[in-house]
Amino acid sequence: MKIPFTLNNENIVVDTNPDTALSAILRGNAIFSAKKGCDKGFCGACTVLLNNKPVPSCIVPMAIVKDSTIITLEYFCNTEDYQDIKNGFKAADIELCGYCNAGKIFEAYEIISKFERPEKAFVTKQVSHFPCNCTETAVLVDGILLAANYRRKRLSENTTGKDHGKK
Repeated sequence: MKIPFTLNNENIVVDTNPDTALSAILRGNAIFSAKKGCDKGFCGACTVLLNNKPVPSCIVPMAIVKDSTIITLEYFCNTEDYQDIKNGFKAADIELCGYCNAGKIFEAYEIISKFERPEKAFVTKQVSHFPCNCTETAVLVDGILLAANYRRKRLSENTTGKDHGKK
């Protein structure tokens, strides 16, 4: 079956079984940020944005992907949102191991894009499921809260100009 979708801002069509996992298609097309992990949707290693929502690509059948937009970490790393997350993680002294990057970065993105000032307890609950222990949950939470601050500042500067005459 031919399945059209947008991958990293490029329209493509793949000819595949509709039950094939999105992660298999991505890895077959040299998208390696969607890592092979648990194949059950729990570890976060294969996370991508599907219509701007983080999903584990290992459990997403291609039938669902039809006419959708997929963003992978390779593409996302070139965005201002990624820079906010990167700066927040750096300020919190977070160094991800590489295995869990997509899951933790896209979870951070979902939180900071939905909530201007996310609450610590909420963020803790959202990220406590990650099985990878390269970053303690409390430190990851701090990094996400800092990323939200960077994003808020950037968006404020972009929409209001430098100071609009305020001192």
